[in-house]
Amino acid sequence: MSVDILRVGLIGAGRIGLLHAQHLAGHIPAASLLMVADVNEEAARECAQRFAIPYATQNYQAILENPDIQAVVICSPTDTHARVIQEAAQAGKHIFCEKPIALDLPSIDQAVAVVASAGVKFQIGFNRRFDANYRRVRQALERLEIGRPQILNITSRDPGPPPLAYILVSGGLFLDMMIHDFDMARFLIDSEVEEVFTMAGVMHDPALGEVGDVDTAVVMLRFANGAIATINNSRYASYGYDQRVELLGSSGAISIDNKYANTAIISDGQSIRRDLPLHFFLERYNESFLLEMTAFVDSVLHDRPVPVNEQDGRAPVVLALAARRSLDERRPISIDEMR
Repeated sequence: MSVDILRVGLIGAGRIGLLHAQHLAGHIPAASLLMVADVNEEAARECAQRFAIPYATQNYQAILENPDIQAVVICSPTDTHARVIQEAAQAGKHIFCEKPIALDLPSIDQAVAVVASAGVKFQIGFNRRFDANYRRVRQALERLEIGRPQILNITSRDPGPPPLAYILVSGGLFLDMMIHDFDMARFLIDSEVEEVFTMAGVMHDPALGEVGDVDTAVVMLRFANGAIATINNSRYASYGYDQRVELLGSSGAISIDNKYANTAIISDGQSIRRDLPLHFFLERYNESFLLEMTAFVDSVLHDRPVPVNEQDGRAPVVLALAARRSLDERRPISIDEMR
């Protein structure tokens, strides 16, 4: 096999694992997906059959023990990430891992230390950084098109919540859903957060409250460079996946809207209307998932720094934990309190 091909193993054949399998197997010529593992052996076999992956297994250790595999893509449940990261690093595999690294900072720091000791590449799956719309907002700041950043508004609403069983191991809204927005706020403002304040509640489904989660939240962030951001999340947007950003600068503003399946607008005597936005994240962000995985493969093959590193993986977890603490204690939380 050519040295220009990265040989990869996939751990986890759920929804996001299948998407990465599709990209690795059919859309990234520099990658070869050799094996897929899932605790649900049938899911692993179906994934292997669907994407012509040579081997399927129930035991991810088989991937780590395979000397032909150079890198792993971790899409297993959130509460397994830190353990699998450490085992993969100790096996000498380069690592791409879906967010978050873990649900607590000691586990993250331990995993990162093992990765550093092993000297392998380690990229975190914050795919929105690779979306053309968000990158254009970042470029507006880099090119001084709108002056200094002042106010950032991020709207991120899902069409419906995940199953309760998933919420129980995901960390809840702040660590699973809003974590993308915390990362995006850091990426777009290009500064670190100093203070977090949260207001949130259960406005749709009492069952979410019974397991300790919320379904509606607004978080305010104050950055070291003076900028202020608001993030609003809802798990219940009846009209579909709502993903919008507005950034006000000292000499202008930039905004991005939802993506739609078409650009048609219907006008009649009663209304002006259009079709609903793309329904959920797989449809909305498909291209960005491909670009982030392509970037990981390129980083490993050409020994370049990964574009989303361990600090980028840790910082949003700090913000998520601060947001939850702010909600529980009903006060602003300084990030210095979270160190």
